[in-house]
Amino acid sequence: MAAVAAARAVSVGSGLRGLQRTLPLVVILGATGTGKSTLALQLGQRLGGEIVSADSMQVYEGLDIITNKVSAQEQRMCQHHMISFVDPLVTNYTVVDFRNKATALIEDIFARDKIPIVVGGTNYYIEALLWKVLVSTKPQEMDTEKVTDRKVELEKEDGHALHKRLSQVDPEMAAKLHPHDKRKVARSLQVFEETGISHSEFLHRQHSEEGGGPLGGPLKFPNLCILWLHADQTGIESLKQVTKRYARKQNRWVKNRFLNRPGPSVPPVYGLEVSDVSKWEESVLEPALEIVQSFIQGHKPVAAPVKMPCNEMENKRSYHMCDLCDRIIIGDREWAAHIKSKSHLHQLKKRRRLDSDAVTAIENQSISPDCDKELKEKGSPEQNEKELKSSV
Repeated sequence: MAAVAAARAVSVGSGLRGLQRTLPLVVILGATGTGKSTLALQLGQRLGGEIVSADSMQVYEGLDIITNKVSAQEQRMCQHHMISFVDPLVTNYTVVDFRNKATALIEDIFARDKIPIVVGGTNYYIEALLWKVLVSTKPQEMDTEKVTDRKVELEKEDGHALHKRLSQVDPEMAAKLHPHDKRKVARSLQVFEETGISHSEFLHRQHSEEGGGPLGGPLKFPNLCILWLHADQTGIESLKQVTKRYARKQNRWVKNRFLNRPGPSVPPVYGLEVSDVSKWEESVLEPALEIVQSFIQGHKPVAAPVKMPCNEMENKRSYHMCDLCDRIIIGDREWAAHIKSKSHLHQLKKRRRLDSDAVTAIENQSISPDCDKELKEKGSPEQNEKELKSSV
């Protein structure tokens, strides 16, 4: 607590307004069941912070058990935000809406000299909050319940017709999207219709900003302390099959969008091993407190951030068209995974079988009529042998 008190004595300004900030924005990443909420609550209590939920389902009122919301008692132990404030009947609440509200909350928490702790299982919500990666097409003050979602209207139309329309106003984006990907095609059309600027142009502007990169614009908060709770493969195997697949998907997202993110705006990520719950204090809580306090004091943490092997020659925006599967694949890694996938191998096997049948048919058709007549006149080997015996 002494470190927090010392940090609060320093003037804290808004990072979005370009002023120096001392207190860090703490972000807790991790798959389902790794204890993210528990760590957030403990850090919030010990450091006097406030928790900002980044869960796409917990924003809705009700559904407390299904969405595994923190209890009322836990919310009294530490202030929580972004929980149970959207009517479940609202169907057009988007990640943009989340980003706008959460950003304002984080700025308010900083203005009160407290530490915001972002935690949740929806990784793309967190990514949208940290980096400039989204395109806003409606004013922030609009009521999301009253705004007609143009994207929803577009998605009701034929996918090929939408893709053709997009190719006319934004050929670059159309070349990266498959006509079957109606959701993304509709989104790109929505951006153009509501702003008059093509989606690809928006993305080019983000990438070209100082600190921007291939996956979006620069970081929006300068002092990020990212903690990643992860379990070893024994730990994952103990989960149920469905939960196991979801956990692996969440961890892949962290690796691809945080650890292997290209460009200069890549904050360090500190890993915390959570496989053995009995060692929570020594393996998770104490290291997390030391890391956060180092950020508060402006020191480099003793713990080393997680490093992942990265192929600098890899092109994450390369374009590949799979004629077999009728799919557009973006990125070298995604293409390599696709050509090894079960669906692609099935289509490849099917194509080879069809090619083999076609070759056989062509070979059969290549026998000339005269040759066929001669074979008929000669008869079968059995018939010839019978005639030979009768002649003897």
